[in-house]
Amino acid sequence: IGDIMANMCPYGSFTHAVVRGIPETFGKAVNDGRENGQVSVDLAKAQRQFGCLAGALRQKVGLQLIEIPPDPELPESWRIEDVAVIQGGTALITKPFKQQRGSEKEAVKRVMSELKLTVVEMDAEEADFRGATLEGSDILFTGREFFVGISSHTNRRGAEVLADTFRAGLHRFTVPVCGGARLKNICSMGGPDTIIMSSTDGARKTLRMMEQLTDHRYEVLSVPEESAANCVYVKGPSNRDFLLHRPAEECPDSIAVLQKLQDYTFLPTACSEASKLGASLSSLCLLINRKQTY
Repeated sequence: IGDIMANMCPYGSFTHAVVRGIPETFGKAVNDGRENGQVSVDLAKAQRQFGCLAGALRQKVGLQLIEIPPDPELPESWRIEDVAVIQGGTALITKPFKQQRGSEKEAVKRVMSELKLTVVEMDAEEADFRGATLEGSDILFTGREFFVGISSHTNRRGAEVLADTFRAGLHRFTVPVCGGARLKNICSMGGPDTIIMSSTDGARKTLRMMEQLTDHRYEVLSVPEESAANCVYVKGPSNRDFLLHRPAEECPDSIAVLQKLQDYTFLPTACSEASKLGASLSSLCLLINRKQTY
């Protein structure tokens, strides 16, 4: 594994970001196991927040931004992280828990192909994938191993598919999600070897299981507010460390903790409307490291 890891780019080095716009039907199909019925969301505010996220990735971080147009027929398609897991030159197109989300995959597959990635699709019609569910927001990739959250959205069969797809030199571990609807609701990477983690009891239980599974020692930055645990870390083309995080008005008690990360450029990025639907900052983007331009 050492030789393979030595040839990999440092964790967080990305060249492209793929996002999908907020449709007019935003919030119309909510049922993630926590909410019942309609949730009151502000469409215009959600679109402004999405625009700020996309602008930060393009203008401040310096990534090449690929924006897939919104589709009113696919009200959850803005949650683009769910439909692909990307590592190296391979994109695994996932199988979301809700069958009606299957149509979200076509536009994402097209972009992955145009970026010359090897595309592996969890086709519901194939026996190898029958019964499997897998969503990218349950996957924490640390640069050396995958932690797959077993949740109401991702099952063990889906975790097996991920393990079969990304075999070379990488470890895969499954952990029950004890807090939050998805694994990345309660944790994210804050840099190479640094995990940002919610301090809730459920999140701490999940963390203990993660620590028992791996031989590698990660630094853990514990934040008091669960919504602050999901950040987007990028080492941009300029080789600077960027951290997109929830702003002080959304996570007032966690900002001082995040700023313990030394020599980072902090980019406060609002996500209040998407969070009402169980999403996090990372839900709205796919990050890719490719030499080729789009």
